[in-house]
Formats: sequence, structure tokens, C-alpha cells
Amino acid sequence: MTATLSLWKRQLRVLPDTLWQRSELDVLILADNALTEIPPEIARLRRLHTLDLGHNALTSIPRELTELPLTQYLYLHDNLLTELPRSLGRLTELRYLNVGDNRLTGLPATIGAMAGLVELRAEHNQLAELPASVGRLGRLRELWLRGNRLTGLPASVADLADLRHLDLRDNELTDVPEALAGLPRLRHLDLRSNRLRTLPDWLAGLPALERLDLRWNTVEPARRLLDRLAQRGCAVWA
Repeated sequence: MTATLSLWKRQLRVLPDTLWQRSELDVLILADNALTEIPPEIARLRRLHTLDLGHNALTSIPRELTELPLTQYLYLHDNLLTELPRSLGRLTELRYLNVGDNRLTGLPATIGAMAGLVELRAEHNQLAELPASVGRLGRLRELWLRGNRLTGLPASVADLADLRHLDLRDNELTDVPEALAGLPRLRHLDLRSNRLRTLPDWLAGLPALERLDLRWNTVEPARRLLDRLAQRGCAVWA
């Protein structure tokens, strides 16, 4: 039986000391409070596989948090984070990471060590680029990057053979990243609200593509490309 404690929306500014005695906890929900820091004592919760710290006012993440045995979900979204600790790479079995709606200008290179990630959300930050190490996330299926400042993607993204969903909406792309050309399982590609000037012919060759969203760009898709995508059963929004 999963041991869960929810302190959701309790208007907490400081966590009670008694919390660190709850070593039996598997799931801890601290979302929608007014927390500005997480004390290092969190390392005492040696069974946690899920931790929700979303919708707070955190400005940093303690190294001790990355010593936890987190294997399922880590929510850090909607805080005031400007950087993530390099020690995040210790969470090699974590399946889901949400760092969206912060003030991040970059992701640590050590994120490539998080080999268990299936879904990574980093929407609505200030990311201008991704570390090349992201290509080592071999189990990644969903990558959410909308609302950043990306002008391209690292070549290593071509190694994300299991990627199914890629959200690049509201960035600063002028070309569709070449690294996507050979992704065998990519089904949904969202390129809305970028600065696309051209569309490559190889888009029609993505074998699993089911939905391509090109709205709110200035580029006009060639009829030949649209016809080829339609023949393959891909829905195009342009």
C-alpha cells in the first residue's frame, strides 16, 4: 500500500519539522503553497518515489533532494528557479520531470544521465539551447519545450529513437531542426508560432508522423509536401 501525504494548498511558508519523521512516505505532495525553500532534511524521506513541489516560490533546489530514491514523478513547475543543480543527474530512474514555468536559462548537462526519463517538460522558461547530452535520454517519449527562446536543437536529438511527441511551439526557430529527420517514432510535432522560413521535404518521410502543426508561421507549405503528408495519413494544420 502506497503511503501518501498531501499538504496541498495549506498556505505553508515553512514545512513542519515533524514532516521529516515520516520516513515511511512514498508520495509527498506540497504543491500550491508559498514555500521559498526546501530544507536539507528532506533527504531523510528515503522511500519517496514521487514528490510534488509545483506552484510554490522556490528559488533553488537543495542537493539533498537529488539523494532521494525518486523513480516516478518530480514536479518543480511554476516556481522561481533560475537554474537546476548538476546533481539532478543522480536521479537515473526518474520517469517524469516537470520544470516548466520557471526562469531557467539552461538545463544542466548532467540531465543526460537521467536515463529513465519518459517525459520531460520544460515549457515557458528562457531556454536558448539544450545541452547535447539530451540525446542520451534513450527512453524519452515526450519532450515539451514550448514558450522558450530556442533557435535550434542539438544534433544529438537524432538519437531519441523512442520520441513520440515534440512540442516546440512559441520558440524562435527559423528552420525545422535537421536532427528530427530520422526519428522513427515521432507522431506529433508542434511548430506553431515560430519564425519558419522553409519546410524540408524530409518531413513527409517521417514514418510515424500523424500530426504536424505549422500554424502562425509565415511559411507557406508547398502543395507537393502537403499532398505527400496527406497520402501518408498525416493531419497537417497550417
